[in-house]
Amino acid sequence: MSPTAWIQAAFVRGGTSKGLFFNEADLPLDPAQRDAIFCSALGSPDAFGRQLDGMGGGISSLSKVMVVGPSERDDADLEYTFGQVSVYEAIVDYSGNCGNLSSGVVPFALMTGMLRADDGLRTFRLVNTNTGKLVLVRLLISGGQAIVDGDLVIPGVSSPGAAIELVYPDPAGSRTAGLLPTGAATDTLVVDGQSVEVSLVDAAIPLVIVSAHEVGLIGNETPAELDADLVASRLLDGVRREAAVRMGLSDSKGTAPHAVPKIAIVAAPRTSVLLDGRTLEPRGYDVLLRMISMDRAHKAVPGTGAMCIAAAARIPGSVIGRLLGKRTTDSIRLGTPSGVVTAAAVTDLATEDLREVSLFRTARVLMRGHVAA
Repeated sequence: MSPTAWIQAAFVRGGTSKGLFFNEADLPLDPAQRDAIFCSALGSPDAFGRQLDGMGGGISSLSKVMVVGPSERDDADLEYTFGQVSVYEAIVDYSGNCGNLSSGVVPFALMTGMLRADDGLRTFRLVNTNTGKLVLVRLLISGGQAIVDGDLVIPGVSSPGAAIELVYPDPAGSRTAGLLPTGAATDTLVVDGQSVEVSLVDAAIPLVIVSAHEVGLIGNETPAELDADLVASRLLDGVRREAAVRMGLSDSKGTAPHAVPKIAIVAAPRTSVLLDGRTLEPRGYDVLLRMISMDRAHKAVPGTGAMCIAAAARIPGSVIGRLLGKRTTDSIRLGTPSGVVTAAAVTDLATEDLREVSLFRTARVLMRGHVAA
């Protein structure tokens, strides 16, 4: 019986996600050994779905890892790799980035001394290795550390915090051929004999966007109601797998990645009850949004998913573009199960090419020390 191995790590909340953050230098080089460490540390696999023997929380937004290290690129301060750890299987999926946890990378790097910065509002350039894309992070520094206290409240997080702006320049084609991987604003997928119209969009993350009525939903269902709807869940899983093939993410439906593409279910604004019991009125947001991540309904919204929705809203003829009509603003207000999230997409006025997407988050390092692996 071998003694417990301990590895330096930090437990960090970024946006509406939590995960374990590691310094690249503290991990073995072998990918299989790394994955084994991540699964053990988070408590996967767990057939009970609770990850009680690890740091995970039993849902996709609480079962994540970040590996941070220096960048070899002259135009970047750091690089980071995101891993989505399956709750039920011993699998770590690296097929996409995490916008929520991306907000915790700079605070973690400052805390560990990996990164140093003068006080004030600072912008850092990060390379996400999952996508090969740059991510700009703007935040306030005091005493060489990221400021935590502030007045920004994001849906799904009970306490306010200091604003951290995430900007993804040139976000199109994070894992596929471009903003519209198939070249079309809409595609029709056939799943179990049923035709489903979707928009396949890749800005910061590959996303399948579908109208709620296309899959027999209203749009304001709670995450629990969505997970309990076995008919809709089966159809949406088939849509996601077919979309993965169409987007070039897999050769077959059976080999579709676990983490991408994610599914966004959209609908026109209507009254809905939030997870904290408050009522969200239609006038307070632009579009109802429910997202499926790792086969479960998200309780808020993945950060990259929100930014991709903002980009898709600027595409004429897309599912969400038709729902919203012609837009004159860069930002869009998304009605999620936890409240309203605002994301933005900026296009070039001359070429109409997507220039950047952005989102504000908050983050806090919750614990630092060693984790049992």
